[in-house]
Amino acid sequence: MSDGTALTGPDGAPRCPWALSTPDYVTYHDEEWGRPVHGDDALYERLSLEAFQSGLSWITILRRREGFRAAFAGFEIAKVATFGEADRDRLLLDPGIIRNRAKIDATMANARVLAEWSPGELDELIWSHAPASHAVPRTLADVPAVTAESTALSKALKKRGLRFVGPTTAYALMQACGLVDDHLETCVARSR
Repeated sequence: MSDGTALTGPDGAPRCPWALSTPDYVTYHDEEWGRPVHGDDALYERLSLEAFQSGLSWITILRRREGFRAAFAGFEIAKVATFGEADRDRLLLDPGIIRNRAKIDATMANARVLAEWSPGELDELIWSHAPASHAVPRTLADVPAVTAESTALSKALKKRGLRFVGPTTAYALMQACGLVDDHLETCVARSR
């Protein structure tokens, strides 16, 4: 049983304990999680996937990510903004994604909202909530689920009309997209 500190991975390097349960997680942890992500479409994808993850394990979403990308036109905001009833019906039958009507509707509605924004506006809004400083976690117990910044980001996104963007989802987005670095202090990915 882990005490929440970094554990030795398959290559002998220490990693965040959550990353070691599957090879998919090791790759995601080492190559993506916590690395800066910019661009409206890229951030819309991450925001949408974090919303779909709500109530589920991230591995469930990670293993369906290519299915989500195919189903949602590569998460190109302009394309998803044109989705209508027929697309919703198609998505509700698509075994390559999580077929949750509320989350599908939110993903489509969010694209329609974002299509009205100026280029770079989503990127700017999200990154404006990156904390000036962030404590380096020593154990998993030091990693919060919600912060003042994620609460403020959630409120800003909701105020602008986005859905399924609560403070916990906003913090998961911040972690995944590199606004905060929650790799544990001794994790090999902190130095990359």
